[in-house]
Amino acid sequence: MSSAIPWWFDRLLLPLLNILLAFGACAIVLWIAGVDVLAGVQVMLQGALGSKEGISYTLYYATNFIFSGLGVALAWHAGLFNIGGEGQATMGGVGVAIVCLYFDNLPLFILMPLSLLTAASFAALWAFIPGWLNAYRGSHVVITTIMFNLIASSLLVYLLAGPLKAPQQMATVSQIFAESSWLPSMAQLAESFGLSLPNTPLNITFLWALVCCVLLYIYLWRSGIGYETRVVGFSHQGANFAGIKRKKIVMITMAISGALIGFIGLNEIQGNSHQLHVEFVAGFGFAGIAIALMGRNHPLGIVIASILFGVLYQGGSELAFSVDNIGNDIIMLLQGLVVLFCGALQWMLRPSLLRWLNVKVRQADVIAVKEVNRG
Repeated sequence: MSSAIPWWFDRLLLPLLNILLAFGACAIVLWIAGVDVLAGVQVMLQGALGSKEGISYTLYYATNFIFSGLGVALAWHAGLFNIGGEGQATMGGVGVAIVCLYFDNLPLFILMPLSLLTAASFAALWAFIPGWLNAYRGSHVVITTIMFNLIASSLLVYLLAGPLKAPQQMATVSQIFAESSWLPSMAQLAESFGLSLPNTPLNITFLWALVCCVLLYIYLWRSGIGYETRVVGFSHQGANFAGIKRKKIVMITMAISGALIGFIGLNEIQGNSHQLHVEFVAGFGFAGIAIALMGRNHPLGIVIASILFGVLYQGGSELAFSVDNIGNDIIMLLQGLVVLFCGALQWMLRPSLLRWLNVKVRQADVIAVKEVNRG
């Protein structure tokens, strides 16, 4: 017997098998619903990866998933469960809209960083408050972030029914931003290099999402405060013994987590719709939970999981459009099954696989699994 679990076991093999179980369960549901599973898979893959347009839409959706997954993962490393992504993304979008509506006379090279900082600030504040309540009042961060989701939703409706409402417009939307404030699309960027891409919502925010992945990796694994964050998440008692100020780490982590999720507003509002509307978040905040679980809370894993979810999102839309008895709920079904198998049942296959691979489990590995489950 070997003395330790291989590094690839928990990071690659187990997540892959859990994902396959989720897809298998979804295939069974589709089969029960009378859908030709193989034909449905072909439609999904063709719609998501079979053309430049499909790939562009897939990456556009993946951009939102990356931001959401990074935010959830960062909080998780500190032992926190940030379930307030919907509210934080909402406030990020509000910040972007305010900048684009009231500072549209600024040149784009100034407006872009201003909207980025405003989105991050608004969303960071919305996550900082639950972090402060957890640090100094002992409030459970899950409860407070859910409450702040509802508050943000109500605030958005108030703003779109009043101060930010487009004049002479019945719908609860803001006026369309000046074209000079729109983020450049990837098609425009490709054209400047002599390349050709279809005109889709994919914009340069995708590149910023990749930069955020690199920055988060450096923050967590190449900086002192990142090390302290991981210590706090692994053991509160150990952090206190080491002299790490947990309260400070909790508040900083929640603020940065919210800022990352708030960039969804940048992608959706300034990069795509070019106006603020009620349903622009569209569940991307909650999807970050599944993304972080699939990606094992690592930036590289989150990118891979986000692209996979982008394929499911774009492919699921194509499937819903092509098959009469399938609606957009198929996307929610896929997400729910991924959360079930990669979250609640993530260790289900572990004992059997270890016995089959003839691997001896060290006591340190058992402790690590218990700590992860305790979250």
